[in-house]
Amino acid sequence: MPTETRQTHTDNRIEKSILLRVPKTRVWHAITDPEEFGSWFGLEVDGNFSPGSKVRGRIVPTKVDAEIAKQQSQHQGLSFEFTIDRVEPERLFSFRWHPFAVDRQVDYTVEPTTLVSFELQERHHGVMLTVTETGFDCLPAARRAEAFAANEQGWAKQMELIEKYLTTFKTGFIEHM
Repeated sequence: MPTETRQTHTDNRIEKSILLRVPKTRVWHAITDPEEFGSWFGLEVDGNFSPGSKVRGRIVPTKVDAEIAKQQSQHQGLSFEFTIDRVEPERLFSFRWHPFAVDRQVDYTVEPTTLVSFELQERHHGVMLTVTETGFDCLPAARRAEAFAANEQGWAKQMELIEKYLTTFKTGFIEHM
């Protein structure tokens, strides 16, 4: 049975959903354990995912998909900070960050952040994971459209990555790639 995906957006909101055919606890762990999150997302994460904590991430190629890893390699080593917003076990995980902050010559810390939320809902055949990013309307007009477009494409790829991660990894290790 194929995986269900749903995508919606406005100029201020990106929303991507995917039905994952694994236990809810497994999905929760993949999005809230910093090491697991980094494996599929393509980050080395320093810090823990507790409300209010500031976490540093450095882009590294994902361990899940060679083609996407190649695309990520152009930003390898780029570091950024995000702040954990909410952690509601097995229901909601959210953080704030500076979207598409890839120009190493720009100080993005002076800009507002967007809010990224991961919401889990049990379904008959699995868990619906919905990722939503909002707040693009607060970004400087000069980069708003580019940040939105990049993140819209990026979240589509991340949904593919988490699905592949959850169906390929067993107890945190890749079976094969």
